[in-house]
Amino acid sequence: MSRFLPYPILSIGLLLMWVLLQGSAAPAVLLSGGVIAIAAPWTLAALEMPPLKLRRPVAILRLFGLVLFDVVRSNFAVASIIYGRKRTTKRASGFVTIPLDMRSRHGLAILSAIITCTPGTLWVQYDSGRNRLLMHIFDLVDPETWPQQIKGRYERLLMEIFE
Repeated sequence: MSRFLPYPILSIGLLLMWVLLQGSAAPAVLLSGGVIAIAAPWTLAALEMPPLKLRRPVAILRLFGLVLFDVVRSNFAVASIIYGRKRTTKRASGFVTIPLDMRSRHGLAILSAIITCTPGTLWVQYDSGRNRLLMHIFDLVDPETWPQQIKGRYERLLMEIFE
């Protein structure tokens, strides 16, 4: 890891992605992409993340399949609520606090991405002192089921992978 480019592969990938997304290799595009390709790895290096150690790589495939299934299912559920198929019953959104057992920063980062990418849920806040997650649920029917769902579906697999 060099000082100027702490993650050179990431820098190259970001620059290539920037050029592909812009659809041009004009000097302005290369310059702006170069700034991003240098600044983003510096920001990442400032986080001082511990080295990544994957304990059970097979669990990654199970987690990926589970998240894919949940995202597709949530897309249909949220769309049916918004477009009116289920408007007859009263809907309420709300916040749920979930106590977590996981301490891995990598695992917590992945969990935040999973929750935020799943339609109808949002990672709002994480209290590292008490190891509690506050999340918002668009269609909160039973607040008691959410801690069991997050812990049983995602946290358990993430702990297998990262801890």
